[in-house]
Amino acid sequence: MLMLASCSFGEPPEPEGGEPPNLPTPSGGAPETPATLMEVVAEGLEVPWGLAFLPDGTALVGERESGRILSIGVDAEGTAAEPEEVRTVEVDARGEGGLLGLAVSPDFEEDSTVFAYYTTEEDNRIASIDLGSDAEPEPILTGIPAASNHNGGALAFGPDGYLWAATGDAGEAGSAQDADSLSGKILRIDASGEPAEDNPDPDSPVYSMGHRNVEGLAWDGAGVLYATEFGADIADEVNRIEADGNYGWPLYEGPAGDPDYIDPVLSWEPFEASCSGAVFVEQTLITACLRGQRLWIVEFDSNGEPAGEPQAALVGEFGRLRSIAMGPDGMLWVTTSNRDGRCEEDSGCVIDEADDRLLRFSTSYAAEGRVLCRTGTPRSHSASSPSRAAARGRSRAGNAVPGRCGGVCAPPPSPAGWRPPSRSSPSASPRPRAG
Repeated sequence: MLMLASCSFGEPPEPEGGEPPNLPTPSGGAPETPATLMEVVAEGLEVPWGLAFLPDGTALVGERESGRILSIGVDAEGTAAEPEEVRTVEVDARGEGGLLGLAVSPDFEEDSTVFAYYTTEEDNRIASIDLGSDAEPEPILTGIPAASNHNGGALAFGPDGYLWAATGDAGEAGSAQDADSLSGKILRIDASGEPAEDNPDPDSPVYSMGHRNVEGLAWDGAGVLYATEFGADIADEVNRIEADGNYGWPLYEGPAGDPDYIDPVLSWEPFEASCSGAVFVEQTLITACLRGQRLWIVEFDSNGEPAGEPQAALVGEFGRLRSIAMGPDGMLWVTTSNRDGRCEEDSGCVIDEADDRLLRFSTSYAAEGRVLCRTGTPRSHSASSPSRAAARGRSRAGNAVPGRCGGVCAPPPSPAGWRPPSRSSPSASPRPRAG
């Protein structure tokens, strides 16, 4: 699990319009001139959804509609390479289905394995994929109900070493309260798909229930799990997940005050939220929101409760935001989701010719003592560039204000069983988008 060494965070400063998000700065001493970087890493993606990182810092991005898994290498100086296709998963991408969450094996350096949550014509399922071979995905958990909406899809290894997955109610609200159904649940399994030994029911993968549609899982600095959940019309939620917890859907949406169910620690009206991905930077939760077209930044106290008012960032700047992760380079990586059919002008969302995009942001701190040092000035995402229309699925260089520079740690080597595809390989070229 990625941790920030010797840092605690103060209150997030107010973001400025048109600027990258001003994330909390380490209270151990901020630089005289705080640095913020915004970079468009890739453009022309086909509804990016899953986002994960290999041990050497390579980013993996899954495209929901095409089923492609792309790799984006990051060198020792922090420069991102062009996307390379490493695998395509056969998916049913109707509605909200397709290739959803990605998770990298904790033992990737030995087994070259990543895990994917995806939709087929029969179900949602979780499979292991050996990137060191041409073998087909090996399903480890099948039979998760699928539908045109509410498929869930969050997938991540927790600090306990188990694989966690979030499922949606698949349009059947009552199934979230059915202990024998896998829909509307948070699941906890091992890498072979077997239930974790200390699950509430050791014979079941179900860890919690009563969920409508969870798309984000994030652990705080103490290893406590939180989930971002889509409500219907009243409230979107952030829930602190407890073993055998029941979160009330469809009986309740938002705070209920019923002792038989667990209330969210935070809720928003859907128009300003619909938050999908989530990540913690120590005790600061950052969520990426679709309908709300923003990041929400929330500081939590030692009791796991919000410590102040949530701060909004990037409001309307990039449209619908889907996935978010802290990379090994100490930067915050975010995907847009403007080509998913729900970016509408009457809701203030306008599709950019470069969509969908993979972005990354950094403040003057970096993870594990790594600091990216570049020269130049921040680039506005709306600045004109001759390569904007042409660089579909291509990487984009970025600039930054100089910050604290302590050097960049060289990433560890990739495992012997996995190599990025050759750039001369036909399958490695970005796929053009129809229309």
